Amino acid sequence: MKTRGALGVGLAVVGVLVVGAMAEEPAALAEPGDGPRRPVGHHDPRAAAKAVPASAGLKISTTPADDEPASAACGAGMLEVEGDYCPWLDQKCLRWLDPDTKMRCAEFGPSGKCQTKTTHKHFCIDRYEYPNVRGEKPVVMKTWYEAADACKGQGKRLCGDSEWTLACEGEERSPYPYGHARSAEACNIDRPHPTPNEQLLANPLTRDAEVARLWQGENSGTRDSCVSPYGVHDMTGNVDEWVVNESGVPYKSGLKGGYWGPVRTRCRPMTTAHYELFSFYQVGFRCCGDVVKAAASAPPPQPPVAPTRAPQSATPGPTRRS
Repeated sequence: MKTRGALGVGLAVVGVLVVGAMAEEPAALAEPGDGPRRPVGHHDPRAAAKAVPASAGLKISTTPADDEPASAACGAGMLEVEGDYCPWLDQKCLRWLDPDTKMRCAEFGPSGKCQTKTTHKHFCIDRYEYPNVRGEKPVVMKTWYEAADACKGQGKRLCGDSEWTLACEGEERSPYPYGHARSAEACNIDRPHPTPNEQLLANPLTRDAEVARLWQGENSGTRDSCVSPYGVHDMTGNVDEWVVNESGVPYKSGLKGGYWGPVRTRCRPMTTAHYELFSFYQVGFRCCGDVVKAAASAPPPQPPVAPTRAPQSATPGPTRRS
């Protein structure tokens, strides 16, 4: 796959090993600016019980993207993904944009061989972020439960983190969906980070205005260069995306892809610090689904068989007298 929008490689080359699905940082760490790691009531079952119902306030779209031909295996607005997912991969950063924190890699070397057994995946994924319509603004400020309900309303589900990763990096397992060199031209990333007012975000009366003030995302499909080898748009940058954390540790929820700010925004890492009732101004999602298996072909019709008459007896039966 060709690398588009490549950044120049510095003279100083530092090889740093990046392994596993949680590349470069412990699984419990969040992206800078992701909001409070421990929201109020985080470990309080009573607070969770009082939470807003999962589907409240979310208008579930039942009209997926219709600007592309429908896939027989996946349906309108979805793409079919099939390939081998590697859970443990060597990726070496050649130059960091932030050597102190080592969050943003300017360019990676070629990905190494998979360090463990691969898992074959075959599934469907939305072409764009929810509501999966080219040219529309992605939905944000929804919890993991709300996102799961929205996907369920379309007969879909949230993507597993391994599915999301495969759809982003392709079978060549590139660090970015567009190649090995980080590019703010290819995808909507590395914008200056705003300072959110969490009190305004927590208040339903002021939430929308504060989200609008903070918003630096783009409408889905704005950049044709921000597309993965499978044809999926906006997987890194723009908005963070809820997925199912398949390890379940520490929560069922995970966030993939990063958003428009100066964060990792790569295919492989996952933020796992936020529990299922967390929502924030840059958190969105997309849906996945199972491939529709073609019905087994029916056996060819057989030619009709002419009915046969019972043979006539040569000896007449007894005659009944009246």
